[in-house]
Amino acid sequence: MATKAFPKQSKVIRLNYETSYAYVCVTASDSKPTFLLLHGFPSSSYDWRHQISELAAAGYGVLAPDLLGYGDTDKPVEIEKYSFKNMGGHMAGILKKEKLRKVIGVGHDWGSGLLTYMGVYQPELFLGLAFLSAGYVDPGTIYAIDAMNTATEKAFGYPCFGYWPLFGSVDGAKLLDQHARAVTSLFYPAEPESWKTDLGPLNAARSWIVADTEAPLPSWLKPEEAATHESIMAVGGYTGPLNWYKCAMEGLNSKDASGLTDERKCVDIPTLLVVGERDAITRLEIHEAGTKAWASNLRIERLECGHWPQLEKKDELLKVLESFAVNVADKV
Repeated sequence: MATKAFPKQSKVIRLNYETSYAYVCVTASDSKPTFLLLHGFPSSSYDWRHQISELAAAGYGVLAPDLLGYGDTDKPVEIEKYSFKNMGGHMAGILKKEKLRKVIGVGHDWGSGLLTYMGVYQPELFLGLAFLSAGYVDPGTIYAIDAMNTATEKAFGYPCFGYWPLFGSVDGAKLLDQHARAVTSLFYPAEPESWKTDLGPLNAARSWIVADTEAPLPSWLKPEEAATHESIMAVGGYTGPLNWYKCAMEGLNSKDASGLTDERKCVDIPTLLVVGERDAITRLEIHEAGTKAWASNLRIERLECGHWPQLEKKDELLKVLESFAVNVADKV
């Protein structure tokens, strides 16, 4: 979480007298741009720890919030609070507070969905858009989970969304709260392909978690880092994080985008997509095709990793982000 992991670089603000956000903020030097880092599930600003230190050391600005439901940021129980429309307004408010006119947006996992919304509805805020693991997410996407599982099983030999019913269930958050290390073992795997059997199929995640299954940590996640991650997720638990899924499954994001034309969905902002060649859930085949359909100025980079390039391939990712920053800054 921002205030404890980065005490000298963190801030807490209240937006519109209603919602408090914690975030890491580092001022840019040498007229370099600032990166807005939007994490995914199950994460927080802490999962950007390598990028925060390395980008700041290179003179770039960094703004990395604990997103709604996570870390030191508020955790409302109302599902509608987790719409991209609502949270996109929050991000714009933080950028205004920090007097940041244009930034390079970087989204990972669910952060990519939020970044898509902002890129479509608030393009004036961005020099460039960088999507990690998950690419551009059509704002009008209707999450018909059964159909999505059927389609991915046909395409890849296993379903990719079998854990979503657990996340949408009444007891999902309680189960995750009660089995912290099992959740860490499942979502930060040493072997990315394990998701083909342990996460994607229907009921596989529930079985893993209920059995309190643990697996060895990957080499890129130290025991003390896993413990810090678990302590962050213990503050407020998984109710807020799972509300991101429930909001999508209940169609609240697609409802907000119902009047959006295909022309308006297209983005011409310079766009970067970084995908993991071994990511078994946010499959590169899906996210490359989906992003190509809507981003007219697109660069794609493939890394030899699973779902967590910011952790698994931090050095390679830094080089890619810096080269992207140079490219978009030259076009200002």
